[in-house]
Amino acid sequence: MKFLSVLALITAVSNAFVLQPSFQSSRGVSSLHMAVDLVAEPEGGIELSPVSSSMPGCRVKQMDELQGVKCDFGTPYEFWMTAEVDGALVKEVHTQISKDASKKAAFPGFRKGQVPPYAQPQITQFSVQESLIKTVRAILDGYGLKELAGDDGKVEVKEDVADMCKGYKVGGSLKFTATLNGSYDPEKQPTVVESESEVETEAIEAVAVVESESEVETEAA
Repeated sequence: MKFLSVLALITAVSNAFVLQPSFQSSRGVSSLHMAVDLVAEPEGGIELSPVSSSMPGCRVKQMDELQGVKCDFGTPYEFWMTAEVDGALVKEVHTQISKDASKKAAFPGFRKGQVPPYAQPQITQFSVQESLIKTVRAILDGYGLKELAGDDGKVEVKEDVADMCKGYKVGGSLKFTATLNGSYDPEKQPTVVESESEVETEAIEAVAVVESESEVETEAA
């Protein structure tokens, strides 16, 4: 990942999200630990079970079917999710971004390769945004989902990312909620296994067919 500037990168990643303009929290943001109130869970929906390994505390619900939206691989729905971004992931992303930034850094008043302290909050916010993207992608894979193509496949993080980063110490976990427009990935859905009762019913029907054919043959003879 190349760095033209910290601001340019943040702008690029911000375009991948549809962020709420401002999240009003009665509790606000704690300077001691990350404490942004999560947006309330929407009512209704169908709770999904993961098709593979899922991160602790993660939940996904299928919400309303999307109208007027084209999907080539299934019925499109809005999905709601809540999860926790692993602090180790944020730290890993932050370390890599800092290294890349130092290679290209050329800030007035600072020697080449030195990232000034005032740029650190921007790097932190970019690291959080990138970690959110990676976490959402992992959730999609774990639940056998696939986002829609183009603008229809938007991810909307319900909490204000700027507020999430206030007082945040890199390495701490971050809880969030989001909605995603997508559908069930047919390649990742588990194979449907017939129940014992269904198998037994099919066997009885097969025997009945054989007996019926036998009776017809006997009468013909």
